Amino acid sequence: MDRLLKCPANYVPLTPTTFLSRAAVAYSDRTSIVYGQTRFTWKQTHERCLRLASSLRSLNVSKNDVVSVLAPNVPALYEMHFGVPMAGAVLNTINTRLDAGNVANILKHSEAKVLFVDYQYVRLAVQAFNRLLGDGLQLPLVVIIDDVDAPTGVRLGELEYEQLIARGDPARHPCPVLDEWDAIALNYTSGTTSAPKGVVYSHRGAYLSTLSLLLQWGVDNEPVYLWSLPMFHCNGWTFTWGMAARGGTNVCIRAPTARDMYRSIADHRVTHMCCAPTVFSILLEAGPADRRPIASPVQVLTGGAPPPATLLEKIQLLGFHVTHAYGLTEATGPALVCEWRQQWNRLPMEEQARLKARQGISVLTLADADVKDTDTMSSVPRDGESLGQIVLRGSSIMKGYYKNPDDTAAAFKDGWFLTGDLGVVHPDGYVEIKDRAKDIIISGGENISSLEVEAVLYRHPMVLEAAVVAMPHPHWGETPCAFLKVKKETQEGSINEEDIISYCRSSMPRFMVPKKVVFMEELPKTSTGKIQKFLLRKAARGPQGGAAAPLCKLPQAASGNGNSTRHSEVQEQVLAMARL
Repeated sequence: MDRLLKCPANYVPLTPTTFLSRAAVAYSDRTSIVYGQTRFTWKQTHERCLRLASSLRSLNVSKNDVVSVLAPNVPALYEMHFGVPMAGAVLNTINTRLDAGNVANILKHSEAKVLFVDYQYVRLAVQAFNRLLGDGLQLPLVVIIDDVDAPTGVRLGELEYEQLIARGDPARHPCPVLDEWDAIALNYTSGTTSAPKGVVYSHRGAYLSTLSLLLQWGVDNEPVYLWSLPMFHCNGWTFTWGMAARGGTNVCIRAPTARDMYRSIADHRVTHMCCAPTVFSILLEAGPADRRPIASPVQVLTGGAPPPATLLEKIQLLGFHVTHAYGLTEATGPALVCEWRQQWNRLPMEEQARLKARQGISVLTLADADVKDTDTMSSVPRDGESLGQIVLRGSSIMKGYYKNPDDTAAAFKDGWFLTGDLGVVHPDGYVEIKDRAKDIIISGGENISSLEVEAVLYRHPMVLEAAVVAMPHPHWGETPCAFLKVKKETQEGSINEEDIISYCRSSMPRFMVPKKVVFMEELPKTSTGKIQKFLLRKAARGPQGGAAAPLCKLPQAASGNGNSTRHSEVQEQVLAMARL
């Protein structure tokens, strides 16, 4: 057996870029991308990606060079998921909701050689460039992405995306992947719990994660997929590559507004979409003018924050069939999926929603997932009550944190990746998250799960969104503080702090009841829908008044304009780089 050796016929390094060349043959004339009035077929998308790879290589982009992009869900961003690795480079999709300082830090840390900028984010890019220039750093080569459906003429530098595509050579062979352990993507964590870190994905991990999610979610061939999830988040949970694998149609929208989502679902007969639970609130709160009838059920994969059972029940009644997943950037997106058992269909709707709110069992890519006592690394009992940390291992786990050996070493222990999330295992083997390790509230020696308190608050008929964090208390050490967003139809003054506290007293043990309730117009969130509890914790630690806070917004961190360098001077620098 050992004398049978690998050869090019029986061993090819795994990479998701192979899905595109197959789609160009198997689904040649099928629509690959829809964006406004723009349409591409899979044959055209394949050719455009080959042209992009060729043009990048002509700009001296080579293996392991980082190519960054600052753009919403537009065709160019989708194409870069293939074109950049086909040039041998590493794709870095930047969160478009970051401020200029964070964008500059990512460009600096990643040493991006090229930055693609959508016309909508030119101002943000210029502010980030000001910061880099102020630190005496060189700017990356800049390519503007104008709107392919309705060009605006906005420019930054001399290079424009469609011109780059036009001058590329589709006959030039892409760079071969010789080692599937090579990097394909660099994604920076959302920074909800700490400073953002650069997470490196391998070709192997991306390939296996893509196939795993397609199989477990039951995605058939030729789906119609709505891009309501940002492609910059874990590469769209790998569905950027997955839609090519199934010959799907990518319906691209610049922002997940209620109007655009309902219209896209109706006009293109969308079959699948992914989103954070915050998108459910957008769909539920939509007015009659924004809504369109949903002709057939839309399969929705949700994650990012544990959705309350009541929210899942409401969204299902609209025509969305929800599957719950759990994941994180370091796991190449979803790591656990709540696989649905047929026998659960006979249960009452409320019980079905409760089961769907669990995070589930490991994706097929993983060799194992468990809940452990991280001091002893022993598994907790499968009783649905014993708390431990969720740990993972498998090929879809990151290579590590870029330029960060200390955090990389700390993330791995005894052959496991430590997620930092606390959970329990039910007797049927399904995992349920109870909280982030730092979100457990310890009050008078009692452990309080902020998620359990939030689940009760979500059942209140006037509450749309809820977040609970620890607040200092002189006697108990800390107690729960609730931040709420109420529904649009709620009249000002019709609900107050005492109403919520009284409701909680009737629904949970007294030690779990929030001692403070703050009503907000919007809860602070990351671009992927995760509530930024670190901001709420900071607010809860501040001076606490005796009366309920009025509807308000948290103070936002100032993005600033960097130094005083004017746009024209930055443009001159960009032009100089563009001529290299």
